[in-house]
Amino acid sequence: MSIDDTTSRAPGLPATLTPALIERLTALVAAGADADRTTTTAPYTGGPLAELPVSTPAAVEDAFVRARAAQADWAAVPVRERARILLRFHDLVLARQGEALDLMQAESGKTRRDAFLEISDIAVTARYYARTAAGLLAPRRRRGAVPVLTHTTELRHPKGVVTVISPWNYPLSMAAGDAIPALMAGNAVVQKPDTQTALTALWALDLLREAGLPKDVWQMVVGRGSSIGDALMAGADYLMFTGSTASGRRIAAGAGERLIGASLELGGKNAMVVLADADIGRAADGAVAACFPSAGQLCVSIERLYVAEEIRDEFVAAFVERTRRLRLGAAYDFSVDVGSLTTPAQLETVTAHVADAVAKGATVLAGGRARPDLGPLFHEPTILTDVTPEMALFAQETFGPVVSIYSYREVDEAIALANATPYGLNASVWSRDGAAGRAVAARLRAGTVNVNEAFAAAWGSIDAPMGGMGDSGLGRRHGADGLRKYTEPQTVAHQRLQGFAPPRGVSHERWSRVLTLALGAWRRLGAH
Repeated sequence: MSIDDTTSRAPGLPATLTPALIERLTALVAAGADADRTTTTAPYTGGPLAELPVSTPAAVEDAFVRARAAQADWAAVPVRERARILLRFHDLVLARQGEALDLMQAESGKTRRDAFLEISDIAVTARYYARTAAGLLAPRRRRGAVPVLTHTTELRHPKGVVTVISPWNYPLSMAAGDAIPALMAGNAVVQKPDTQTALTALWALDLLREAGLPKDVWQMVVGRGSSIGDALMAGADYLMFTGSTASGRRIAAGAGERLIGASLELGGKNAMVVLADADIGRAADGAVAACFPSAGQLCVSIERLYVAEEIRDEFVAAFVERTRRLRLGAAYDFSVDVGSLTTPAQLETVTAHVADAVAKGATVLAGGRARPDLGPLFHEPTILTDVTPEMALFAQETFGPVVSIYSYREVDEAIALANATPYGLNASVWSRDGAAGRAVAARLRAGTVNVNEAFAAAWGSIDAPMGGMGDSGLGRRHGADGLRKYTEPQTVAHQRLQGFAPPRGVSHERWSRVLTLALGAWRRLGAH
């Protein structure tokens, strides 16, 4: 059955996106004056959106030269002054959010409510690292080798120049969200946002420079990975990548060859487990929120739903009814629930997965079709059942508004089914019993697990690490890990008085007996 749509065909670009604004943003791309240009299109309409200069490998190399020169001065800026810049950026993001909301919608096709989540996310990220970086980066006393005699300190130095490669689906959260802690740690950043959503990333760069960030400390290049990827790897002291697992493997191999660190957030085939005691209405609402934000183009959204057999029929009826009520369409306001897919390639994947599943026996409970009457890249939120392993969407990431429902009898079975994937990014558990929900969550192989929530609880808990297991990547963003990964730890150990060699006149044999007695004494005293 069709999804409710109360909006007309997609509107044109909003008045805020003036030629002057777009020209100002595109001028921030690190590219030569005679650079080739590439045109992006608006997903709502398929019409042209912006012409962006394309960076050559030579332009990327030049960006690294300028970033490295600027980084030394930036690292010398006191952490609390860097924090003040971030707090000014926080205020500017909130004050000027209208521009960013329009940009995100125009470039990605998402709804305004989904775009606003990125505004709030970046404000929280900026505030968190502005408030915590001084403590996280401060010198830390460590236990010395010999009590009293060894004074040991851990220092944190910036890596140098960090390469950030960010995706199109969350153009503000992923672009600014990964650059912020790298910059706070004293690094410079050379970033390649996805070309389709580069204007949003450039808007964040423009605002942070307005807040006081020196010009060359954060630079952006635009181009295909096949053209400038090698230059981005060659110049990096550390690399942060968000994207596909296949690309992540290539980047990990390149980073390993250069012996530099990398943090990779990759694909997912995320599961939601509804326990038999779940509040069915609340869980159905949660499933809608879990499966269809940003038209399902969200790394932590749910694509597999496991429901206890005894409540399956009631839950499915509630979930399908809520899904069919969703308002699908395009509007530069808060009036619609689900927006457009972003690229033709993504629509092709979604339609191919659904068609393959239906041809092999899957049942469509809601949605199931593209909606060209609303715009070129719209697809209805879709619920499938009777999905089997030979269907592409059974195990492959769809990255669209499509979810498959399965039932289970025992909790152990549900956990085994949820874990039966090489991915391990996010999961969701629903139960009236919080302790039971947390116990199941602890057994799921995923970097973040939400109890009675879809993904926002874990993602929004920015003091805690976020990232994937298995084919979903390595490294973490958020929390202390999200800042310290951009630093090199250094141990400075100052040995006072007696060192580790025997004192003059004492044989090595006698000295070994003395140390043996000392080690035994420290053990009895409970020393670490």
